[in-house]
Amino acid sequence: MDRILHFYSKRFHYQLLRGSSNGNISVVKNTVDKLLEGYDIRLRPDFGSAPVTVGMSINIASIDAISEVNMSWRDKRLAYTALSLNLTLDNRVADQLWLPDTYFLNDKKSFLHGVTVKNRMIRLHPDGTVLYGLRITTTAACMMDLRRYPLDQQNCTLEIESYGYTTDDIVFFWQGGNNAVTGVDRLELPQFSIMELRLVSKEVVFATGSYPRLSLSFRIKRNIGYFILQTYMPSILITILSWVSFWINYDASAARVALGVTTVLTMTTINTHLRETLPKIPYVKAIDVYLMGCFVFVFLALLEYAFVNYVFFGRGPQQQKKLNEKLNKANNERPRYEEKRLREQDPQ
Repeated sequence: MDRILHFYSKRFHYQLLRGSSNGNISVVKNTVDKLLEGYDIRLRPDFGSAPVTVGMSINIASIDAISEVNMSWRDKRLAYTALSLNLTLDNRVADQLWLPDTYFLNDKKSFLHGVTVKNRMIRLHPDGTVLYGLRITTTAACMMDLRRYPLDQQNCTLEIESYGYTTDDIVFFWQGGNNAVTGVDRLELPQFSIMELRLVSKEVVFATGSYPRLSLSFRIKRNIGYFILQTYMPSILITILSWVSFWINYDASAARVALGVTTVLTMTTINTHLRETLPKIPYVKAIDVYLMGCFVFVFLALLEYAFVNYVFFGRGPQQQKKLNEKLNKANNERPRYEEKRLREQDPQ
């Protein structure tokens, strides 16, 4: 870690020395001072005339974290002619400029990265175009339909909207069209595969006015490999194991009962573990139907032994034994009755 920090410190020092040799520091300083002199951050660019057009692009580092959000617009108050270069300023200058009041509509928790300083970028162009970039991590809500879980496909949307400015003051658009969102091709998700990415620009109407909104929609498909190894294969093997009791001798009570009870408890554990990993939802999922079917087969295997035990050792054999005794008694008494009847017929 010490070596890495030392390397970067030398790199920064080198860039500062090289920049100071250009001789443009005084010109840049005077230009920035003139731009900020009398600048009112309370008023949007071209206040009272056409709305500000804000282009937006996003670079995604991972599906649960947006790495970088870039916004650009034109502010004629920041145009300059003393230089033909773009000015990349310190992130603290952003507090002195007008910025779009964008926010994530379905956001649950977000934060701006601040190591080693706030990860913001301000770049000015000679024509007054402002490029504003920031590095954030956001957690967005995604409503899922889990009826076909784990063979489901979901649509998750990230929505960006202006909080206070209506379409009379500001207009959003995806800068670069379909290439406005980058980094998606590098994403590797453990449970999902991205099937489709869709960008939408629209206006939404509320009681306070019409507001611009940008939507970034992902269509994702759940990978079933994890569930094959963790749920489907164990449940199939447990179900087959419960059928082994059919080949065990019916008088081996300890072996058959232990096997039946063990398989029933194992299937119950698999069901419980699966429910703990999912939200409490009121409808039945596809995997619930499958696991319930496996549980029924396992339970019937145990119930089969109870039926066999009843047939061979329960009240059924006892009743059969009593019936046999009555038949034997009747058969033994019949010769005596015949002999007695013959004696009565013979007077001698």
